[in-house]
Amino acid sequence: MKYVGAHVSTTGGVENAPLNAHRIGAKAFALFTKNQRQWAAAPYTANNVELFHQRCRELGYDASHILPHDSYLINLGNPDPDALEKSRAAFLDEMLRCEQLGLKLLNFHPGSSLKKISDEDCLRLIAESINRTLDKTTSVCAVIENTAGQGSNLGYSFEQLAYIIERVEDKSRVGVCIDTCHAFAAGYDLKSESGFQDTFEHFGNVVGFQYLKGMHLNDSKKGLGSRVDRHEVIGQGELGLDTFRWIMQDSRFDDIPLILETPDEERWTEEIRMLYQFGKS
Repeated sequence: MKYVGAHVSTTGGVENAPLNAHRIGAKAFALFTKNQRQWAAAPYTANNVELFHQRCRELGYDASHILPHDSYLINLGNPDPDALEKSRAAFLDEMLRCEQLGLKLLNFHPGSSLKKISDEDCLRLIAESINRTLDKTTSVCAVIENTAGQGSNLGYSFEQLAYIIERVEDKSRVGVCIDTCHAFAAGYDLKSESGFQDTFEHFGNVVGFQYLKGMHLNDSKKGLGSRVDRHEVIGQGELGLDTFRWIMQDSRFDDIPLILETPDEERWTEEIRMLYQFGKS
């Protein structure tokens, strides 16, 4: 079974995310656990946590279909020691917030070398950052998102994702989220049927589907291999509709959160409905 949703707002409190997801017909959802543009945030109140749990139960949202995203400020591969520690502290805080909410996953962009260290050294720092955080937490899985490879951002190839995973000590608490826009921009041909099949066969061989914990379903404003991260409405970008039809008809993508991050939130209800129709055709 497919669980499609979107990255919904938490305005007014984290407990409003399930309500916002339900309004658009989502069976899964993503959220920020705090303001993604700020380092610090007030702790949750007991009421925040209780209402979040209550609304998830009432509206039928299981923790395995909720994919929170960490702050965009965090860089777990930062070559500057002080900046790295700041990112690690913020990442730990995000993990602890997820634990408070009873969530199982935390999605994050792996990190950037800032062109000051080698890619390999940066990937090792990212793995070390994950290990340190997992040691201080008990249950949440660190879900690495593939990137478009824009600038000095790493994690754009399946080999880089596998390199990080290989160095994570607790393999039961690490996973991957594949963003379709990012993969396409990084050079993976998801537009043609043969390219789609080749890409995910390669993913299975290099990373392994046992690590796939979620997907971001986004069309791309830019072309194959552009290395530019610009999301587009489903069917209005370079990928087109077929890519998303193939995903919805492929059992390898069952029972994980499939999250829209497309730019027009007014169209999310329509996009979710369309994706479910693809699964029936």
